[in-house]
Amino acid sequence: MCGTWMQRIGQSWLVLSLTGSGTAVGLVVAFQYLPVLILGPYGGVIADRFEKRKVLFFTQSISGLLALVLGILVVTKTAEVWMVYALASCLGLVDSIDSPTRQIFIHEMVGSDKIKNAVTLNGILANVGKVVGPAIAGIIIATVGIAACFFLNSISFLAVLFCLFLMNDQELNIAEPVEQTGSQLIKGFNYIRRTPIILNMLIMAAIVGMLTYEFQVSLSLLAKFTFQGNAKSYAILMSAMGVGSIIGGLVTASRKNAGPVSFSWAGIAFGLTVLGASLSPNLMISAFFLMLAGASAITFSAIGNTTVQLSSEPGMRGRVMAFWTVAFLGTTPIGGPVVGWIGEHINPRSSLAIGGIAALVAGVYGLLVFNRKKSQTEQINI
Repeated sequence: MCGTWMQRIGQSWLVLSLTGSGTAVGLVVAFQYLPVLILGPYGGVIADRFEKRKVLFFTQSISGLLALVLGILVVTKTAEVWMVYALASCLGLVDSIDSPTRQIFIHEMVGSDKIKNAVTLNGILANVGKVVGPAIAGIIIATVGIAACFFLNSISFLAVLFCLFLMNDQELNIAEPVEQTGSQLIKGFNYIRRTPIILNMLIMAAIVGMLTYEFQVSLSLLAKFTFQGNAKSYAILMSAMGVGSIIGGLVTASRKNAGPVSFSWAGIAFGLTVLGASLSPNLMISAFFLMLAGASAITFSAIGNTTVQLSSEPGMRGRVMAFWTVAFLGTTPIGGPVVGWIGEHINPRSSLAIGGIAALVAGVYGLLVFNRKKSQTEQINI
């Protein structure tokens, strides 16, 4: 995850250096997640049909190779914006399969009784990477160059592959693969449509994913143009969110009960703290609010992820989590260019503020829906 965050920082800064355009930064994020929007549900079908561990061997290997190619292009000074767009699209194609598979593989490793704790701890580890990765990336970009971020990320995938190799299939809670019968994708969609708690939580996640989780765009613009900073300034803002996520994750992991109402309140807290960051007068105060936003963000995502998984039938879990991935990541191609355009043509503060407003809207929507339907609001013992 440290390597992944180094690549994200390096990729955004590379495009910003090549173009000086916030819209271009938004576009590269959009290209990376467009395949998730279009093909994410099919990735869920693959996750339900094939052995998760073998699928992850394939997806993690390809991701490492793509990072290597981008590093070579940068170090040979042949990188152009369209090449970054193309490689980002390839990475998104891989992630459309990798993301739902990884999420339900956690369930296979620990079982239903420990899924909430495992999902949250996994989020904490990811956010440790969010702290360490950007910090290292900022230093490396300022001293060695952007290419090193991509090379180090490529090497980091070897650790993942080694750990997957060491696992024993007999110790996993492997669900029976779903046989290919009719349109599995349509069956998954109809199942979600008939399950209100999942449907409404996916709507909330889509609102937040489309406009709030655009930090690669909004924070890079905020750091460079509002606070007149550099890659280190960008890294400080991203790392602050990571620190908050670690703290919030530890609190969330210790909670025994949660559910859609808690999910809604987390969305409201997320929105308020992001708005605070957008209105801050200087870099450090903005970083403080982003730390609070990170704590709210991991609470929002962990409760949502766990509730949706436990509310799904085992045979549908891969497809349901694929739609969850589409909601969180696949909507980025819609919001990324919009947020980038707002940051470039209005101001970076507005590009961050619109995300805060979106999270507030999602949280209020959740409270209205789940409080109206009492049968859905009973807290799930997770």
